[in-house]
Amino acid sequence: MQRFRFLGFIIVVFCAIISWSIAIAQPNPQPPLWQVYQRSLKSAKYVDLTHTITPTIPVWAGFGKPKFSATIAPTTGKAYTYSADGFEATHYDLPTDQLGTQLDPPAHWNPDYPAIDELPPTFAVRPLVVIPIQEQVARDPNYAIQVRDILKWERQHGQIPEGSVVFVRSDWSKEWPNPELATRTQFPGVSLDALQFLHLKRKILFHGHEPLDTDSTPTLEGEAWLLRNGYTQAEGVANLDRVPETGALVTIGYPKFQGGLGGYARYIAICPPDWRYGVSVGQLPEAPLAKAAKPLHWDRQLGVRVR
Repeated sequence: MQRFRFLGFIIVVFCAIISWSIAIAQPNPQPPLWQVYQRSLKSAKYVDLTHTITPTIPVWAGFGKPKFSATIAPTTGKAYTYSADGFEATHYDLPTDQLGTQLDPPAHWNPDYPAIDELPPTFAVRPLVVIPIQEQVARDPNYAIQVRDILKWERQHGQIPEGSVVFVRSDWSKEWPNPELATRTQFPGVSLDALQFLHLKRKILFHGHEPLDTDSTPTLEGEAWLLRNGYTQAEGVANLDRVPETGALVTIGYPKFQGGLGGYARYIAICPPDWRYGVSVGQLPEAPLAKAAKPLHWDRQLGVRVR
């Protein structure tokens, strides 16, 4: 009897060793979000929807132009240089937080609602909807998207997802960075009815447009309704002709200035792998990044570093 008990013990130990060996040979599967990255995001096409901020960027005259300069060491009164200090830095004189591609928090118009640093982190990634009105704008430069344009889009693509970001493509940004863009009183807009439909009926996170204002009405009625009621919006969005109308995601990044009433934002569209525009992970050097053909240097005439 003892012989059989010992044999049973040996079998149990042997099975345990075999199970442990199999576990070592087959490591735990990747966490679910890592699998999402490997299956979908790694091979996706990435398209930048953001204008570069420069000293000559189009901006409302009431704010004034930004100015760039080399950072000065307070102890010496001289600019940091690669040769003397091993690094350089830039001083930015930005007269407003309403420059270029932006994210407008509602505190821009209403102090009772969140500033840029108070927006929730859940804004980071959302489904992206792009509704085109460039054909209407070609006929009427002051055209504002209407509810009928949204319903037409939905008949083709299905209902706009709740919590998504809706960008309105007008191709207005194709003239960027022409300084005259900021002075025009007629430009593609988003009608108040369309904004209320998107937020109250479709419950989107926010909308975005290419011009630097929501609409060209005398009171900016669309922008006023949005920001005074706790909604955000994107302005100065670019390259909407290079993303699909449906099926993409958008990532949203912006600096976290305390009490900020506007945000220098960066929007990146994550498009399907077979999309004809954009770049995928691995197509360009990333770590380390590739050396440029020419080094950066300060251009006194332009007031900015160039290659």
